[in-house]
Amino acid sequence: MTRLLMAASATALLAGAAAAQDAAAPKIGIILGFTGPLESITPNMAAAAEMAIAEVNAAGGVGGQQVASERADSTCIDAAAATAAAEGLVAGGINAIMGADCSGVTGAILTNVAVPNGLGMISPSATSPGLSTAEDNGLFFRTAPSDARQGVIMSDILGERGITNVALTYTNNDYGKGLADSFTQAFTAAGGTVAITVPHEDGKADYSAEVASLAASGADVLVVAGYSDQGGKGIIQNSLDTGAFDTFYLPDGMVGAVLVDDIGEGLNTSFGAIPGVDNDGSRRFAELTAAQATPFEGSSSFAPESYDAAALIMLSMAAAGSTDSAAWTAEVMDIANAPGEQIIPGDLARALELIAAGTDIDYVGASGVELIGPGESAGNYREVEFVDGVIETVGFR
Repeated sequence: MTRLLMAASATALLAGAAAAQDAAAPKIGIILGFTGPLESITPNMAAAAEMAIAEVNAAGGVGGQQVASERADSTCIDAAAATAAAEGLVAGGINAIMGADCSGVTGAILTNVAVPNGLGMISPSATSPGLSTAEDNGLFFRTAPSDARQGVIMSDILGERGITNVALTYTNNDYGKGLADSFTQAFTAAGGTVAITVPHEDGKADYSAEVASLAASGADVLVVAGYSDQGGKGIIQNSLDTGAFDTFYLPDGMVGAVLVDDIGEGLNTSFGAIPGVDNDGSRRFAELTAAQATPFEGSSSFAPESYDAAALIMLSMAAAGSTDSAAWTAEVMDIANAPGEQIIPGDLARALELIAAGTDIDYVGASGVELIGPGESAGNYREVEFVDGVIETVGFR
């Protein structure tokens, strides 16, 4: 009898602890590279995620609780610092991670923090193909497409412009290597030639050696798989200064206002692509960002994906009726995909009502969300050109 009472008491305590966990206000950690090679675009990404949180809170929150958030700096490039920052968020009681941004630090946080703590995370911008097969215990998702997809997009755009011979430089990390490999495979399979491939390190003052090697290849176009705030920009500036190249293909990590502001008309013959769509969700997102008390650049790289990552976390918590990661991560794929009533930015209050009523939703969001395979975006891209200091959209893929 005593044993039965003790067992019953233990069960009651466990149930009480679980109820207390679910009754606590949800808290999302937003971990992005607020310093480092992406620091010019991460404020827009964080603002987008926080806009989604504010929208849900205005609708009453999740489970009647207001959603809190806390920022932390991934640095984008320092795995140890990113891991420590994520551990600090865990100590602060977060229930989910919106992030990280760069692929290397995202993998470090997933392996060292998320999996050991059973914590779900949705990255808006980590694109390394290696993350598709990472051991994640079902806890990791991304609203950004894999660079396996981006490599094909890059090859298609160059081929359609009649460019068959390029030089390639990439930032020497997981993102750069993964994208360089994916692009090279796709471009050569389509009959193109990568005349030379030269890695570069971020943070250097002088890129003349790298540019000299690239120029010696004789290619007319330089593909720069780097970061707009760091080595990629240095490579472009040195190329222009020396006359080595004047036309560049720029993938997602290179497309940002800071590059246009710093390089200006030197980019006038250059082009590239970033994730993006042209639909009701993207247009509504642009309207909402412009209407904020502190407006931010909604067209900035990975800002739409950041809104979507935060929204998916909260709607999945609502569907699960729990902030426990094991519960809400099990709902992500159903929330993100058909069937169901389509949800775009500005519709989060309606989404919560539909979920509460037991009605299926299909979260389309700001970036045309459709999660495939291991929970990553199928991949939509916005093709851009750089004209007189302006990033102009010329098509969607």
